[in-house]
Amino acid sequence: YDGDSFNFNLFFLPLLTFVHLQDAFVAFHVDKVLVSKYLKSLEIGELAPDQPSIEPTKNKMLVKDFRELRATVEKMGLLEPNQLFFFLHLAHILLLDTAAWLILLYFGTSLMPFIISLVVLTISQVQASWLQHDLGHLSVFRKTKWNHLLHKFVMCHLIGASAKWWTLLHSQHHAKPNCFEKDPDIDMHPFLFTLGKKLSVELGIKKKKYMPYNHQHKYFFISEYLHSPSSWFVWVSQMNHIPMDIYYDKNLDWVSTQLQATCNVEQSLFNDWFTGHLNFQIEHHLFPTMPRHNYWKVAPLVKSLCAKHGIEYQCKPLLTAFADIVHSLKNSGELWLDAYLHK
Repeated sequence: YDGDSFNFNLFFLPLLTFVHLQDAFVAFHVDKVLVSKYLKSLEIGELAPDQPSIEPTKNKMLVKDFRELRATVEKMGLLEPNQLFFFLHLAHILLLDTAAWLILLYFGTSLMPFIISLVVLTISQVQASWLQHDLGHLSVFRKTKWNHLLHKFVMCHLIGASAKWWTLLHSQHHAKPNCFEKDPDIDMHPFLFTLGKKLSVELGIKKKKYMPYNHQHKYFFISEYLHSPSSWFVWVSQMNHIPMDIYYDKNLDWVSTQLQATCNVEQSLFNDWFTGHLNFQIEHHLFPTMPRHNYWKVAPLVKSLCAKHGIEYQCKPLLTAFADIVHSLKNSGELWLDAYLHK
């Protein structure tokens, strides 16, 4: 089903019970009444009261407080998009796109105009990728169909990629971020990189070596810069995840799963623009359909929630976040090498 869901398939249907997926369901869907019509035909039964939860380590008080926070967010209207914001964002993308071609048209294809045009076009493409991200999360329009239509236009025509491909992979990432074998964003482990402290040691103990992982913090630069403009996107998206806990799915509650896998980068006008507001990665993962121009408003509330429950709310400078990607890869590679040689 692709009518109102962020990606309905992420729940690996059929559903056993709704209650255990309540927070994920609420987080991903805009029109819950419409989507609920499709749930009944997929229901095959309910768990008996004495059956174990699929979230055995669920933090009940944290979940309770988060649901109250979610209700507050809805009352504050923070899930409502400001369409002028997104219109201006699209306008600046088209302006940059047009400028890149006009530079070549009027100044020719000599080296300097070519380089300037390339830089302008790269900026345009990256900013378009932030916009398709907004549309893919159903956060630009109140009507889902308009989000889908514009998502296809931006993703397929401005960027030149598949909207459905992105939705499928990105939905799985949001459902289980940093969970090995469930989050496609970390599928490069173990064939290209070794990620996470525990997984790296585990790989070394098994004496597996697909790449010289102790040098992965060096060849990371080569692999990323081969991607041209998308390397910008990779650095921004991975600064919030690679340095965080990466391991098998622990079947934690929705809130704990998101908080353990994400961190923030300090707010500034430049950081907001440069990262497409993904510097608010914590808020984005907790409220994936929230329009990004409202992240800064909910951030203090999320920070208070974390403080109440003794959960670290990580927020770093931008360059520190970039450096932490490299440091994390270097550390994982060294852990793998030590386990490979000595355990």
